Amino acid sequence: MTPPPRGRGTARWPLAVLLALGAVTYSAWLLETVLGTGLDPVQSYVSELAATDQRLGVLFRTTDLVSGLLVLTAALGALTRSERRPLTVAGWAALALFGAATAADSRLPLSCTPTADAACAAREDSGDVPFTHLAHAVSSSLAMAGALAGLAALTLAARRYGRWPAVARTGSALAVAAAAATVWTLAGVAAFEAERGHWGLGAGQRLQVLLVAAWLLVLAWAVTREAPRIPAQPPAPGTADERPASEAPGEGEERPAPEVSGAAEERPVSEASEASRATMERPAPEAPGAADGRPTVEASADERRGPGARPPEASGAPDERPAPEAPGAAARSGAPRKAGRGRP
Repeated sequence: MTPPPRGRGTARWPLAVLLALGAVTYSAWLLETVLGTGLDPVQSYVSELAATDQRLGVLFRTTDLVSGLLVLTAALGALTRSERRPLTVAGWAALALFGAATAADSRLPLSCTPTADAACAAREDSGDVPFTHLAHAVSSSLAMAGALAGLAALTLAARRYGRWPAVARTGSALAVAAAAATVWTLAGVAAFEAERGHWGLGAGQRLQVLLVAAWLLVLAWAVTREAPRIPAQPPAPGTADERPASEAPGEGEERPAPEVSGAAEERPVSEASEASRATMERPAPEAPGAADGRPTVEASADERRGPGARPPEASGAPDERPAPEAPGAAARSGAPRKAGRGRP
């Protein structure tokens, strides 16, 4: 039996473990509920937990780095082993972008907490912040765009290609909810920058990253439940196609027995009897001369020819022709001889 090729189920467990660990570390912000960070979870950015001026900033930056690297490794491994189908490739590529951007996000932290510190917000507006602070917005946007694109593409792939039933069932709902949470977050950011309040942007962003982590867990579970796929191997050159016995050429088909050349057709018994009777009643062929009414037994040659007549030769009957007479045979036989012939 041919072993399954690489990537068709043999490496699904490492892939699932990487995705699951990435989801868990990506949800490390939940520790704020027990660690006491001093930030308002309803109004503050999730990224502010990893700011350089925060007491637990190193912890959250480390978890972001580990999460990004785990997801990136899983996505690259899936890209090299999965089937080359457009939606599948696009989904894993988007997930790789999410992992890389998340890892970069941990190396480009905020320098302060603008939602909790008015002085930090003022420096941010005037551009008096480090480059990493400004670049953080770009890396965070790329990470979320990759996560949403990967969620949508792999969900479509699961539904279209018949893979990952768990993703096919829940992916659409998670995608819609994540998109709604993203709109909520963007609206809150716009309101904050316009100094119109926060609009609960912290709650919206936390819901957003929580849905992404949940989807990673669902994907990891679906990968473990996927049966290995073994593609059909093309036949080796010069070998005949393997067919089941019922499909072998010429087998299983009822074909009439070949007719023997010249064989008589089957006729009813009555016709055969009449034919044999007619053959038996057919008269025997007549002997030559029977049509003239001549008797079957002809007169003897001596009676037909007169005295001194030469015996006639039968035309066309060499077998019935009389043997030539030896000299003096006529005399010995007692037949009269023609005058002028022989000795006195």
